[in-house]
Amino acid sequence: MVTPPVGLRTTSREGATPPPTQALDARRARHIAEQVPDPELPMLTLADLGVLRDVQLTGDGTVIASLTPTYSGCPAMAEMRADVAARLRAAGYERVEIRTVLNPPWTTDWITAAGRRKLTEHGIAPPGTAPRGPVPLTLSPTRRTVPCPRCGSADTEETSRFAATSCKSLWRCRTCREPFEYVKEI
Repeated sequence: MVTPPVGLRTTSREGATPPPTQALDARRARHIAEQVPDPELPMLTLADLGVLRDVQLTGDGTVIASLTPTYSGCPAMAEMRADVAARLRAAGYERVEIRTVLNPPWTTDWITAAGRRKLTEHGIAPPGTAPRGPVPLTLSPTRRTVPCPRCGSADTEETSRFAATSCKSLWRCRTCREPFEYVKEI
């Protein structure tokens, strides 16, 4: 049996191939959940942000959507869960279960290329690659280069470590003089 990619799984009898209509319904449920906008970055969908981990359709018709928060205690999780459930129910799925998946933890590396492009188009600098493995301890401020999402200049400066949400910081471009937000690597 060929295993469907993550996010398109259906659950039926062990080892049994789901009926074609069930597989289509699973794809439809996935597509609906993918379109839900992030409450804090509404230009991104939950799929763009990489927090929608999986959507399954069980044999009894229950849709199980799995979400990973961007960080522990993310205040937007309750709204994300409610929005995904509401959209699926509005599409005719009567039984909906939303699960929170904490392992592996979310990383900004999961933001899709389309999501990064949308951030830039909306004047928000997308994150770079998140550090992996041991991170060296630095005792002095480090100078990082964050290109301006408006003009592309690397001559920028951080003005505040925190912005409207804790996952963003405030920056200013010295070339075009425009302020912008930057999504921090996690």
